[in-house]
Amino acid sequence: MKEILAIIRMNRINQTKQALIDAGFPGFNAVKVVGRGRQAMEAEVVNTLNAHPEDANEVLPLLARVPHLIPKRLISVVVPNELVQAVVETIIATNQTGNPGDGKVFVLPILDSIRVRTGETGRLAVDEMGA
Repeated sequence: MKEILAIIRMNRINQTKQALIDAGFPGFNAVKVVGRGRQAMEAEVVNTLNAHPEDANEVLPLLARVPHLIPKRLISVVVPNELVQAVVETIIATNQTGNPGDGKVFVLPILDSIRVRTGETGRLAVDEMGA
């Protein structure tokens, strides 16, 4: 099993949730986070770019570099190994604008999982269809 962690723009969470559900992955967690990548920028500019990401390539080179933390969403999805690629592709397809700040996806190994309610372990614990 693997855990897919995705950091995405705040304004893309609803589309991402729906895309994951439509792709057959209804079980996931999402939390609000703050952070920053390589490019530092003013919070006001980030809000404007989130509203109009098509303008990012023109605006970003002009910005003064200030290390503010940017609001983002962190999504966590645990799936069997053979479903990792489908989840990653769904997240990327939903969030890729081609502009800085689109996010990152990380894939991590999961050693085991246990469903608290039933005691099921491994794949059974994360299989939504068998719940």
